[in-house]
Amino acid sequence: MTRRSCAVYAVGIICAHLLVIGIGLFVAQTFRTLMHNRLKKEIVLVEGSRVFASWKTPPPPVYMEFFFFNVTNVPEFLEGAKPVLNQVGPYTYREYRYKDNVSMVENDTMVSAYNTKSFVFMRERSVGDPAEDNITTVNIPLWAVMSKAKGFMKVTMANFMISATGSQLFITRSVDELLWGYEDPMLSRISQSSPEVEKIFGLMYKKNGTNDGEFVYHTGVQNYMDYGRVETWKGQSELTFWSTEQSNSINGSDGSAFHPLLDKNERIYIFTPDLCRTIYMEFEKDVEVNGIPAYRFTPPRSVLASKEENPANEGFCVTPQECLGTGLLKVSPCRKGAPVVASFPHFYLADDQYPDAIEGMSPQREHHQTFLDLNPTTGVIVRANKRAQINILLSRMSGFPKTRNLNTVFPVMFLNESVVIDDASAAKVQKLLLIVTLVSNFPLIIVGLGVIMLFVFIILLLRARRQKNEVKRIVFTKPTYATSAEDDTSYSPVNDKEKDDPQNGTYIGLTPKPDPQA
Repeated sequence: MTRRSCAVYAVGIICAHLLVIGIGLFVAQTFRTLMHNRLKKEIVLVEGSRVFASWKTPPPPVYMEFFFFNVTNVPEFLEGAKPVLNQVGPYTYREYRYKDNVSMVENDTMVSAYNTKSFVFMRERSVGDPAEDNITTVNIPLWAVMSKAKGFMKVTMANFMISATGSQLFITRSVDELLWGYEDPMLSRISQSSPEVEKIFGLMYKKNGTNDGEFVYHTGVQNYMDYGRVETWKGQSELTFWSTEQSNSINGSDGSAFHPLLDKNERIYIFTPDLCRTIYMEFEKDVEVNGIPAYRFTPPRSVLASKEENPANEGFCVTPQECLGTGLLKVSPCRKGAPVVASFPHFYLADDQYPDAIEGMSPQREHHQTFLDLNPTTGVIVRANKRAQINILLSRMSGFPKTRNLNTVFPVMFLNESVVIDDASAAKVQKLLLIVTLVSNFPLIIVGLGVIMLFVFIILLLRARRQKNEVKRIVFTKPTYATSAEDDTSYSPVNDKEKDDPQNGTYIGLTPKPDPQA
């Protein structure tokens, strides 16, 4: 094979390899697209899909921890001193949740369900017995009655009932009573003339074994980005508690399901009935849970920022005069008018004035931040901590002398609802991720092998060419024969003709060596 034909052959081989690599890259992208489309079809809220059963009955254990604030200087506080609070907790409950009355609607494009929750106390995870441990805190029913008493007649009647029932601004009750309910004397008196008023008050009253009302969710069949998105709550597509359309909007999921193929740059919206509004979360960092990669999303400061700091939050002001600072949300419109204020625990992300006004507040991100760790490929929750604090707005009220020195957002309790993916669920997610990775990268593996083979071919071609050049540079020379003392004969040219003889050997004369002994 000539040098020219070898070069043409080599170029042809290289071009063929490059073509294979190009085709491989195209096939890899096509495989990846097909796999993503497969994920979009598998992760839908339809009977028989990979996620439907776990959506109806989440397998990982969920724990609800309650922390109370026990006030130790009530008389001094009523006289104007800074309140001194001690945190007591956790009192931990195993939370069992499942979707009830699930039914498909709109040709499987939507699904309706009720989120039912029940709680079982876990002594081994708690600091004490909730039936025996007492907490001194704000008398919330009394403050609710006083805040609604407007006008001379209602104030006078309220003062009469306060005196008749012996109600005080602060009470001491067991953890069980504060959580699950007790019969309040003030409410009992009012219910005699207003049967619609509940006699029982508790922070978690009627929340054990019950639900928050009917949700209608998008299944994600039409658009994977809509997977788990709330369409309506209690038959409404928007709220009526707030003053602007944006504030009343119902966006995102209910926090139990998120669409696959998450992006770090997107905002995650969550509608939460407990806060009577939609909140949003943003990407914070990459994490790993039980070997599963995840994105951590957390609410930024702007979610509960003041209207001055975030004008979009102006709609959450109950009135222009009742617009609290950053880190607080007054939820009285959806709490029957009670002066309830929501925040993050210990006023995390709030203006400094709020934790500074209370002795015992120490906001820390590690212990008080709300976050979601989501696997970006599947959207599965691998770890989460939902933390919120319940406060009561204590302020001076006309007609009630004991409130004259009060102007504080007073912490009552905060909760931590947490979940970490269990081993069985983690194994399923890891298996799914492995399949996705292998299928998506299989064409790239072929491309990689093609690249390796191309390099090997080029190296062998260069080596063969180098060896051929080395052979051409070899110079062959005539050997020289040297004689030694042991040789018996020697030769020499007989005459000049021999030197000129081109045949070199036709006229060689042999002469015997002289005998040294002669």
